[in-house]
Parts: sequence; C-alpha cells; structure tokens
Amino acid sequence: MINEEMKIAEAIQQKRPFRNSYQMAMVNLIYTHNWVTDQLRQHLKPYGVTMKQYNVLRILKGAGEPITTSVIRERLLDKMSDASRMVERLHQRGLVVRNTCSGDKRLVDVTLSRAGEELLQNMKGMEQSMDAIFEKLNQEEATLLSELLDKLRG
Repeated sequence: MINEEMKIAEAIQQKRPFRNSYQMAMVNLIYTHNWVTDQLRQHLKPYGVTMKQYNVLRILKGAGEPITTSVIRERLLDKMSDASRMVERLHQRGLVVRNTCSGDKRLVDVTLSRAGEELLQNMKGMEQSMDAIFEKLNQEEATLLSELLDKLRG
C-alpha cells in the first residue's frame, strides 16, 4: 500500500525529474484516476454492478421519467460505453424496464424497475464510504479540485 503522503514521483518510483509541471500533473491525474476507479470498484463489487452499470442506474434514477438509450449515452460519464448493451444487461437482471417509445417506434424508453430502485436504495449507505475516498480534502479543497478539473476541460 502506498503511503498516503507519498508524492506522485515516489508512488511511481520516478528516477528522473518530470519534464515539467504539465507532465507531472498528467501522470498524477492518470495515476489518481486509476486509484479512484479501483476504490469505486471495490465499493460496487458486493452489489454485483460495474461502474458503468451504476452510472446508468443513477442516470435513470435522476431522470425520474422514461428516457431513451440515446439520452443515456449523452449523459454517461464514459462516452465510449455501449449504452444499448449495458441497458440490455441491466434488463436481463431485472434492474430496468424497456418499452417501445410511443413517439418513435424505433426508440426504446428505459426506466428503473422496482428491483433497480431497491438496489439503489440498498446502495445508499455506500455513498458515505464513496465520499470517504476524498476524506483527506476538506469541502473547500474538493470544490477547488472540481473547479480546476472543469477549467482543464475548458
């Protein structure tokens, strides 16, 4: 386990200095992304859902009404995900309901099933443990980090 105070150069056992601060930030962002992803996977594992599936379930919960797979695709955190395939897997598990869209028969409306609602309700306690991933930051630091990431994306 890496010491919590370990700097990125130590964490990856960097022998030479980074080329510049931009390179260091890029490496740190990638390393931290992987670390956070691993933490989230550990939290989701007991519930038998992947991060992408959890993202779809949360999108459906937040929508509060039937939405199409194309709307789901637009809202996904991982734009490379196959929303139709994820919806199909969630449907096979009984976590979502699919119905033909009344306005366009080529589209499918997706909603959370009762089982999907119950799963998210059971996962409510997990939110605090997910928040704990950032416990080393205070609220202001977390806000600043979010603002800096927004700025990076332009």
